[in-house]
Amino acid sequence: MNRRTDTNSRAKRSEIMRAVRSHGNKATELALVQIFRAHGINGWRRRSAVSGNPDFVFRNEHLAVFVDGCFWHGCSKHCRMPKGNGDYWKEKIASNNVRDRLVTRILRKAGWRVLRIWEHELAGKNAARLLRRIRDALNPRDEQ
Repeated sequence: MNRRTDTNSRAKRSEIMRAVRSHGNKATELALVQIFRAHGINGWRRRSAVSGNPDFVFRNEHLAVFVDGCFWHGCSKHCRMPKGNGDYWKEKIASNNVRDRLVTRILRKAGWRVLRIWEHELAGKNAARLLRRIRDALNPRDEQ
């Protein structure tokens, strides 16, 4: 028996998924902007012309920050694989992970430090830990 769990047609689901924004997403990028502003973290730029298209760049610190959505980047805690078209989604998320590792490697070879933040880290209970990670990345111990 082939049960569909999605309440939307394939065409509608495709339309919904196409509408997901790669920049300016409220749950990820804009949430991190709020954290930066609330804690006086300055010097960042968005959509800067840096290889790999980081979400945020701190040029003076040579730090590239990526905010990875739990679904799109396959978070082991929160990614719920769709039941329909499972092979496609497994391949899609796996290719995203391969690309993420490649981009990180390329940036590091070019002298950048890379900070990857999971979407779920932006939630309130994780804020103190995330803030510490950001500050540590901006002020690495070997340079203090």
